[in-house]
Amino acid sequence: MTGSLRPLRGERVGVLLLLAPTLIGLAIGVFGSVLATFVLSFFDWDLLSPISFAGVSNYANLPQDRMFSSALVNTTLFSLLYVPLTLGIGFAVACLMNRHIRGISLLRALFFLPVVSSPAAVGLLWSWIFAQDQGLLNSAITALGGDPVSWLGPKVILYSVVIVNVWGAIGEAMIVFLAGLQAIPRELYEAAKVDGAKPWQRLVHVTLPSMVPSLFFQGVLSTIHAFQAFDYIYMLTRLSNGNSTFPTLVFSLYRTGFRFFRMGDAAAQAVVLTGIIAVFTLVYFRIQKKLGAEA
Repeated sequence: MTGSLRPLRGERVGVLLLLAPTLIGLAIGVFGSVLATFVLSFFDWDLLSPISFAGVSNYANLPQDRMFSSALVNTTLFSLLYVPLTLGIGFAVACLMNRHIRGISLLRALFFLPVVSSPAAVGLLWSWIFAQDQGLLNSAITALGGDPVSWLGPKVILYSVVIVNVWGAIGEAMIVFLAGLQAIPRELYEAAKVDGAKPWQRLVHVTLPSMVPSLFFQGVLSTIHAFQAFDYIYMLTRLSNGNSTFPTLVFSLYRTGFRFFRMGDAAAQAVVLTGIIAVFTLVYFRIQKKLGAEA
């Protein structure tokens, strides 16, 4: 390669040979599995009996599946709280971390630590914090003279799982927003100061417009995470019989496929979940494109 990052004609074969293992693995492992799941959604299969064609019956039966319907409602309510809270708190933390002070790197690492922590270990820790008997929160409440709260009970469970998942996602959002904040030219802030803009005016008229791409990017990631939420929630809400007190779409998919071995139904749920995420992603990009055109 000379004077350009593009390979010369004679080098392309070598580049393709080097990339071939990765490209083949990507084609088989990602695109192949997606295609296989879509095809399987039109069949009945329990891993033991011969596979049989079912047409669209797996999709037609989804509205009658009480677990799937409950999981869809739970996941939607969870997403409505999780996405804006993750964006808002993550942006606020990024603004606080966008400073040049001693120890700031350590603080950023501490906020990012939940992202790389084991979900199973973190889930067990939060289970102890939320436990009704001898839990950390209820111990503090009773020490102050209050009554214990059933944090994982049906009335509060939604808010409890949102708190845990937002806590685990703030680090990722902080990194994305921090990158966006540090890419804003300082001249814009200096010009705003010269014009007499107050801090909140600089935030509204300089920071937020410049952060639109980062906000939409993190919005897409947070929406995907919300509809794929499983590990923290299952660790907090699992029952001894393998069920969950707060089933989500991924839990319903897992339960249908790997407990009842209805692989066709599970594949149909996976296709519907993928479709929901794809629709939200397209909506995000349409809105971002429209805002960019108006700007």
